[in-house]
Amino acid sequence: MTDHNPDRIVLWPGYFNAKLSRKQGRRVPKESAVSDPTLDTLALAARNVGLSKMKREADTQHPKRASQKEGRLWLSKKDLQATLGTTSKEVVMQTIGSKWRGQQRELKEQEIAAKQAGPKTGDKQARSQRKQVKSKGPRRQKKKKWKL
Repeated sequence: MTDHNPDRIVLWPGYFNAKLSRKQGRRVPKESAVSDPTLDTLALAARNVGLSKMKREADTQHPKRASQKEGRLWLSKKDLQATLGTTSKEVVMQTIGSKWRGQQRELKEQEIAAKQAGPKTGDKQARSQRKQVKSKGPRRQKKKKWKL
């Protein structure tokens, strides 16, 4: 990182990636980690925690993961102190991660409930019992055998 500002902390989406090990760059426990984190969802989770002063940098790459442009999120320490009562990066990451993980679980539960509820009453195609067969082009006619 070339930008160092003591009044802000930086969060990378890779810190919350459940697919990474601690050695590969995950900074939160598995219980607070999410699958496939992005900068937009990280910013949304930070907003849901109550943080408002943040800056997104989309096309930046983490020094350890130079092949990926994951982006980073700058958070104001004054806002952290006012909202969460701490400026500790570890506490902030765990708070955001646990809130983010909870949101992800709720979303999955809603998707499962929607699938179990079945198709909507107005959706005739989903309610039909026959599968609609799409034609794969002109049908070939069978060759007729010659009778003599």
